[in-house]
Amino acid sequence: MRLDILDRGYGPGTKLLFALIRLFSGHPLPDAARLVFYRPDFYGARAKEFTHEAMRGPSAWSVGDRELMAAYVSTVNDSAFCVGAHTATASQAYQDGPRVAAVLADLESAPIAEPLRATLRMLGRLTREGRVGAEDMREVLAAGVTPQQVQDALAVCAAFNITNRLADAFGFTLPGPEGFAAGARHLLKRGYR
Repeated sequence: MRLDILDRGYGPGTKLLFALIRLFSGHPLPDAARLVFYRPDFYGARAKEFTHEAMRGPSAWSVGDRELMAAYVSTVNDSAFCVGAHTATASQAYQDGPRVAAVLADLESAPIAEPLRATLRMLGRLTREGRVGAEDMREVLAAGVTPQQVQDALAVCAAFNITNRLADAFGFTLPGPEGFAAGARHLLKRGYR
């Protein structure tokens, strides 16, 4: 069920900003971005900072890796908006849409390095079951992932488990392939701020 605040919960200045973005980009502002403008003091400002740091802050994981993690977590959660948005962004970041599609279709046979596969496997388990144990961490570390990379991946997982639930609760509109591609270009250029 789409909540009305995504369409009407803004002051005149924010509404003008949304209109200008639509005029210059040719696309409406995605609901994920609209949400952070609603009650920025309560959610938006903190969410943008946390997500930007997880997705674009310093990390041994590439931007493409972290966008793939976001797409994978979103796939496990069956969050259509976030799957579309982060599949498009990972595909553009890697310049390899077929590889991203292969990971989301079958992690075990996808053409990716074992450290990333082990990390995605662990993030999938955490997302599905709500917990991971010491054995899960030993498997990830044995695959060559550093403790800092585990921490970075867990931050991505946390950000997108929250965002997936908000996208579904608020009934985010699915913009279609062209809209997702435009959003991906914006995320790769500007990040999550």
